[in-house]
Amino acid sequence: MPVKLAAMRYKDYVWPHNPRVYTIDYQRTMGERKVPFGRYFLQDLGPAKRIMRGEGEFVGQGAYQEFKKLATVFYQDGPGLLVHPVWQTSNAYFVELSLKQVPRADYVRYTFAFWEGFQGHSAGIRVEPAPAAESAGTSESTGGVWHTVRRGETLWGIARDNGLSLTALIDLNPQIKNPNLILTGEKVRLG
Repeated sequence: MPVKLAAMRYKDYVWPHNPRVYTIDYQRTMGERKVPFGRYFLQDLGPAKRIMRGEGEFVGQGAYQEFKKLATVFYQDGPGLLVHPVWQTSNAYFVELSLKQVPRADYVRYTFAFWEGFQGHSAGIRVEPAPAAESAGTSESTGGVWHTVRRGETLWGIARDNGLSLTALIDLNPQIKNPNLILTGEKVRLG
């Protein structure tokens, strides 16, 4: 018995039938630094945007009108909620919409692409970060738990050691203008 999937949605647009081809590209940002003797050091800076692509058709009377409705959504500013029958729900930007042939009133073939926004996606579960160890930070007069950067530390390493995602740590520290450059002795807020 075939499985009936829910309709794909973006903002206020609902596809009359789901696109037939889907792909998703996961990317990770890496930092690379050369060190003496021809060696190098890699630093995992965390996941980057996901790119969600697809291809579909509108068929039957009013097919071109349906494509025009989708194109109208493309021109709306800002991100929106992308609800896909297979992918995780995502806060995404509609970045590409292309016709694949000369459109007809009863048949339109198209491709699309969405880029996941900085706020990420929802897997339907919530993971709480592990509490920071008391020795990792001290309570400052401004409240919260703080960590003093030691020589050789990175934000990614501090986040990992304290049960935080790199994104969460960056959000807690708007005073840090360049997350790739932290200085020994600098204060980093952990919570």
